[in-house]
Amino acid sequence: MGQSSRQQEAVLFGELSFAVTAAHELKAPLALVRQLSLALEADNVPPAERERMMRQIVLVSERALRLTTDLSRTARLEEGLFQLEPLNPIQICEEVAHELAPLYKAKGREIRVASRYKPILAVANRDLLRRIMLNFGDNALHYASDSAPVELRAGSCEGGTKIRLGVRDYGPAVPPDMWQRLQAQIGTGVQVLHTRPQSSGLGLYVAGQFAGAMQAKIGATRHRDGATFYVDVSASTQLSLL
Repeated sequence: MGQSSRQQEAVLFGELSFAVTAAHELKAPLALVRQLSLALEADNVPPAERERMMRQIVLVSERALRLTTDLSRTARLEEGLFQLEPLNPIQICEEVAHELAPLYKAKGREIRVASRYKPILAVANRDLLRRIMLNFGDNALHYASDSAPVELRAGSCEGGTKIRLGVRDYGPAVPPDMWQRLQAQIGTGVQVLHTRPQSSGLGLYVAGQFAGAMQAKIGATRHRDGATFYVDVSASTQLSLL
């Protein structure tokens, strides 16, 4: 087999693996919606429980819709340029926390934005940056507690030339060897963290593709009691008017 054939085979294998992972990611919410819908058909469901189940169907459907929208957008990233604009990263964090708060509440979790008093200004594509942070927030959903909610943060780094937006969670520790592999390949391929079965390797891959489309970079910081997944974008030199 020639080198060209082996390369084509590797590409086809990668595309097949991606499709299998995407199908698996979509299967879980669809199965839950079906299960809840069948349960709602019973006549003895109390009104309060019925309302909770219907609300959960809406939230799970919205999460699945976000994933399908992201997958569609990933396929079109090479078709055009994405406009970059000065924006307030704290405002992005607040929008993401507001959008995910009902989903977190349904799971008995909390998501919040860390306070910051010194204004900062970033340069990025607003929609892609929001979707990256939504992916991080979705992945962190299962790794919060009553005493330690998931927290969105924004601050300057690399001598003030970059703005880092991150999502801090309190999930299970990732072994050092697995962490090194994640750091080397994060955002470039679909990777499932076996110590975090609820996290979406597909979500990290999508976030990496979105970051690349606006000359940004995603990464992760390992903590003793969890992790921070982040995206670094360029800092703006303009005065903040936001």
